[in-house]
Amino acid sequence: MHPPFAEERIIGKRKVMKHLKTYTIQFVGLKQGEHDFQFKIDNTFFEHFEYDDFNSIDIDLKIKLIKKSTFLEFYFDAKGSVNVNCDITNEPYDQPIEATYKLVVKFGQDYNDEIDDILIIPHGEYEVNIAQYIYELIVLAMPAKRIHPGVEDGTLESDILDKLEELSIKDKEADSDEEPQEKEIDPRWEKLKDFLTDNK
Repeated sequence: MHPPFAEERIIGKRKVMKHLKTYTIQFVGLKQGEHDFQFKIDNTFFEHFEYDDFNSIDIDLKIKLIKKSTFLEFYFDAKGSVNVNCDITNEPYDQPIEATYKLVVKFGQDYNDEIDDILIIPHGEYEVNIAQYIYELIVLAMPAKRIHPGVEDGTLESDILDKLEELSIKDKEADSDEEPQEKEIDPRWEKLKDFLTDNK
């Protein structure tokens, strides 16, 4: 008999596996040619990967499968938005996402996903799970620096931005003085200033 918390883990794992089966495409029985699939990607998808950088996700994903006699081609097309926190102000905002990807699935002796844009699955397989590719497509579509649009156009009001502006004015005043006074500034603010300057 499992203790209660173990039972919860088992039930949770079953739910996750059941959810990911949604992204398993059975290609055996499909005619050669084009086949279209559509998915709605939200927070429940990323829960499986224990990825919690996103506050919320709302992405429409279209998959075009082209079945040929000896291999398969998958074309991914993702559009939507991801709500994340700004790297400078920590304010949440919607980051638009638009990404495409092409995956070629070939058949061989052993499973191999180590080649870029190519997946090799054993002869006799009848389905392929594309969840990992969806995950990577969306995560890699995010910009390296997540900047609230209001930071760039000056419309966002934030205590952090006010503090950065205050420090910037002090720096200018110090530069104009003949005998600048050395004053220690919290290194965390310095890093944020560098970050803001780099983004301009």
